[in-house]
Amino acid sequence: MELNEALGLVIKNLRNSKELPQEGLGPSQSYISAIERGKWKPSIEKVEQIAEVVGIHPLTLLVLAYQKQTPGLKPDELLKKIQREITSLKGSR
Repeated sequence: MELNEALGLVIKNLRNSKELPQEGLGPSQSYISAIERGKWKPSIEKVEQIAEVVGIHPLTLLVLAYQKQTPGLKPDELLKKIQREITSLKGSR
């Protein structure tokens, strides 16, 4: 599964769990529909906007998409890896 497809499914599931219409997430129903079907890739700004509307951090949205794309991916292992990378990069500045 492509990452944009996984992100679209996550957005759709979150939107449905909050009982929000597609129009509630973006400029139009057709725009959000295309994102949810994996046809369009949202910008970082749109990811931030969608995350804010559904009440989560944008990184949570992306982690859920990566988890959907790779079902065996464990969020705690991914978050530990991200923490190690951030710590390592901070030390190299």
